Amino acid sequence: MVPLAFLITILIGTGLLMLPAARAEPGSAGPLVALFTATSAVCVTGLIVVDTPVYWSSFGQGVIMVLFQVGGFGIMTGATLLTVLVARRLGLSDRLVARVETRHGIGEIRVVVLRIAATVLVCEGILTLILTGRFWAGYHYPFGDALWHGAFQAVSAFNNAGFSTFSNSLVGFVTDWWINLPVMVAIVIGGLGFPVLFELLRRGRRPRAWSIHTRLTVFGSAALLLAGLAATLALEWANPATLGPLGVAEKALAAAFHSVSSRTTGFNSLDTSQLHTQSWAVTDILMFIGGGSAGTAGGIKVTTFFLLGFVVWSEIRGERDVLVGRRRVSSATVRQALTVALLGAALVTVATVSLQMLTDHPLDQLLFECVSAFATVGLSTGITADLPAAGQLILAVLMFVGRVGTITVASALALRASHRRYRFPEERPIVG
Repeated sequence: MVPLAFLITILIGTGLLMLPAARAEPGSAGPLVALFTATSAVCVTGLIVVDTPVYWSSFGQGVIMVLFQVGGFGIMTGATLLTVLVARRLGLSDRLVARVETRHGIGEIRVVVLRIAATVLVCEGILTLILTGRFWAGYHYPFGDALWHGAFQAVSAFNNAGFSTFSNSLVGFVTDWWINLPVMVAIVIGGLGFPVLFELLRRGRRPRAWSIHTRLTVFGSAALLLAGLAATLALEWANPATLGPLGVAEKALAAAFHSVSSRTTGFNSLDTSQLHTQSWAVTDILMFIGGGSAGTAGGIKVTTFFLLGFVVWSEIRGERDVLVGRRRVSSATVRQALTVALLGAALVTVATVSLQMLTDHPLDQLLFECVSAFATVGLSTGITADLPAAGQLILAVLMFVGRVGTITVASALALRASHRRYRFPEERPIVG
């Protein structure tokens, strides 16, 4: 039901974006442009084939905003919220479906969905006020324009969508702390995942009481943020097209923003196409890992990546069990992590090779676009709009699978777990 719900929403969004009212100029958008944009919005990616503020009218931009709000919140979670508000009760089937996106127990779904809605409204509301005030007082936008830019950027940031009402995203505000810091905070909050947020609210002052999932997500996200910051500063410090002209403090701000955005959101305050190829490689890694589970982030997820790291460490030490702190991780969870990571790598590889057969663009740029699409990040080296129709369709499929596939695959693996009442003889193939 989850993939079907996303697909139906994408098709509805495509139809709305093909209306003449959705385009800024006379005429209507082509089917491929509308489909790609709707898929990118619903899958909270941010990859575009046309300039959002130039190509789309206010109505079209409003449709896009609604699509990534719905996609970020979770379509089945949103349907569950409507059921709670209207019917005041949830059936077993509703609870089972909502459990796939929220990753909570069946009994607490009603409370969890209401908490998610409240968290979304509060975070987006606060960020809207901050950005609106900055655009209005700091850049002298008319209040109506400031409110629109502030609300659009706020919803896009919290949902890790990456769409912007500015043609160059946030490049024009690269040194503005009042815009960059709040947006980064919203990206991090949205990217941690709702289960982690709720646990931090309950046990934030007692790290020792945190679950393994929260520990891996919080400490893993912090480590990746610092690693991305250090790598960006080291690789781009003297690049005249990125960090070169900035002061030391502004360089740190821009590098931090790139590190945060690379793991989940398509916002950029640096021109991604002008980054060094080594920076593209680092960004590929950050994008592929992604953010927290059961939130608005994409990628294979932080917990998956670091859990596999503990698997390797346990194997190196000769440990029989995979230990995280003083907790043992089940073999079923390890197999799920391996499956999600390997399927993700396989999809990106197949898509990259396919694009190589269709275009003459360099491998590093094609790999960057494919990882960005699969991880629903939205950063681009600037070649997305130049790809042929088949190439854009490949990226659209990657966005859909990256947003929906990891959720459904992980849930399906958990639900299909079975226990044989017999075991086959053991044999050990040669490894390495």
